[in-house]
Amino acid sequence: MIKWNLSRKIFLYLLSIILITLTSVGIFTYKKASDELDKQNRLHMNQILTNALHHTDVYVKSYDRLTISLLTNRDIKKFVDLPPIPEPYDYYKFWSTIRETALQPIFIRNPEIVSMYAISFAGNGIYGYSNDQAEGTYPREQTLGQLERLKNVTEPDGTLSITTDSIVPALNGNVIRLSRQIKGLQSAEYKGILAVEIRSNDLSMLWKGIDLGEGGYFFIVNDKGEMIYQPSKDGIGPQALPELLPRIVHSGETASFEHKGPDGEERLYMSRKSSYSGWNLVVSMPLSELKKPVTAIRTTTILIGLFTLAIAVALAYRFGRSITRPILVLIQGMRQTEQGKWSTVPLPNRRDEITELMQRYNLMVGRLSELVEQVYEGELKQQKTQLERQQAEFQALQLQINPHFLYNTLETIVCYAVVQDSEEISEIVKSMAYMLRYSVQTNLEEITVANELNHVLNYMIILKHRHEREFELDVAVPPQFLLKKMVRLTLQPLIENVFQHAFPDGLEDHHWIRIDAGEESGRFWISVEDNGTGMTRETLENLQSKLKTQQLTDASAAAGMEESGRGGIGVLNVHRRIQLVFGAEFGLRVESEPGIGTKMTMIMPVSNPANGGPDEGRGELPEFRSTGHPEPWDKEGTGRTE
Repeated sequence: MIKWNLSRKIFLYLLSIILITLTSVGIFTYKKASDELDKQNRLHMNQILTNALHHTDVYVKSYDRLTISLLTNRDIKKFVDLPPIPEPYDYYKFWSTIRETALQPIFIRNPEIVSMYAISFAGNGIYGYSNDQAEGTYPREQTLGQLERLKNVTEPDGTLSITTDSIVPALNGNVIRLSRQIKGLQSAEYKGILAVEIRSNDLSMLWKGIDLGEGGYFFIVNDKGEMIYQPSKDGIGPQALPELLPRIVHSGETASFEHKGPDGEERLYMSRKSSYSGWNLVVSMPLSELKKPVTAIRTTTILIGLFTLAIAVALAYRFGRSITRPILVLIQGMRQTEQGKWSTVPLPNRRDEITELMQRYNLMVGRLSELVEQVYEGELKQQKTQLERQQAEFQALQLQINPHFLYNTLETIVCYAVVQDSEEISEIVKSMAYMLRYSVQTNLEEITVANELNHVLNYMIILKHRHEREFELDVAVPPQFLLKKMVRLTLQPLIENVFQHAFPDGLEDHHWIRIDAGEESGRFWISVEDNGTGMTRETLENLQSKLKTQQLTDASAAAGMEESGRGGIGVLNVHRRIQLVFGAEFGLRVESEPGIGTKMTMIMPVSNPANGGPDEGRGELPEFRSTGHPEPWDKEGTGRTE
């Protein structure tokens, strides 16, 4: 088995704490930052889509209003009412009037419009083009073909339809056509189709302010999977379009997914569908670009973590050595003392508890050396008397130094726990120091209830850290009884007895322990009550018979009582100490029922509140909080009241 010295243990413990802390903080920080950045990136892309969708809808609606204004034009309505083969003069008259009064002003105000035309169901068509392009009519057969294609893409109820086809074949895919069926002037039925074509490249003016980084881009797809707008086909990847576009079209109102492009690059695609135009607006960015901040955070976290670890390891090693080096000096001095060499140890150049401990050791060695010299220098006839006196003085010194050594050692541990920011160790050691000081500081058997409760509070603090669980006592002691006298170190053993035996299956939320006090028939009593498993009748009778003997039981009998389920030398010790202080008529009374709980009551004489004794009134009154409302026991001790 490997023997680890104290310095190595301290170093390994501190190193483990540092590694666990740095690892947990680094992982948590990286995970949290990564999630937040991913959330912010998606929120940013969603805001871009929302703004682009809004501007696109506004853009389309503005041209939709143009078609609506043309729908109310009386000349256009009269034109669609013409018979299949109108008079040439009538056709020319309508063409000239519509061109000058309706189409030409719109072309002037909106130079991005490519063409506007109206075709009646009778096969008559009138066309207008921007930028002085060729104007005129098409042969009737070609006009009828255009009419059939328009009927296939427009709704019979006159609602707006948006496509990318053009009346000019060379412009297919480069325009946005807004078309709808229109009514004539003399009938409520639809008599023709009105269409407006706009350059799709003009859409790019709406999104010049969108910043998607070096590898990001934006494009629009209609509900048929046709590309309405894209910055460049090379940017999206023509090889990726056949499998990407159907996924976008069938993704619903809102979608977000990852897709690997033909170059093997993973990209994030986010799409939103317009309820007005039916288009899918898509934003795409490379995942590598989105995760650049996360990668930077990871690299920074690792570098800072390694740097911090190196410093922490050096400090941990130095801290361990600062504790163990003086201890090694003390051990060496003790070995010299064992060999009869009464030599002191050198003191370090610092002032702390360990230095004080070494000073106390030197003082002890000096005093012991003086006592030994006095023994050898004494007369032979007084040798026995002097030896007894020296032995008594030696024992007195030991009784003085050993507790002081423990107190100073505990205080040293507390200081180093504070330096290391370990509140748990500091709390445990402080509670243990108080309990030790409380146990050995005085020979008085009588103490106040408040001090005994404070002793229980420190015991509960240590118990909390041992079991890693909070358990609050229900202290129902009235304030007027807090300064009453009782036997020292009797309440805590009863509380410890409850935790050892009342809850064999572990503590549950419904468990409680109640401490109460009162006066009855000229006697002062303090009770400890629980709702644990209780004791069987046989165990209770056995315990009560032991209490009646008015003496402590031996170890074998106590072990037998422990195995039987409840009681033992701690309970008998409390009972006998009360009798030794106050008399045989006082002591401990036990009441218990299986499955209901146990109540142990200490019976003592009524005394006046303590008035400044050596131990009375020392320390603050402890604060306990109730965890439930236990039912009281009846006065006869036969069970619980209804």
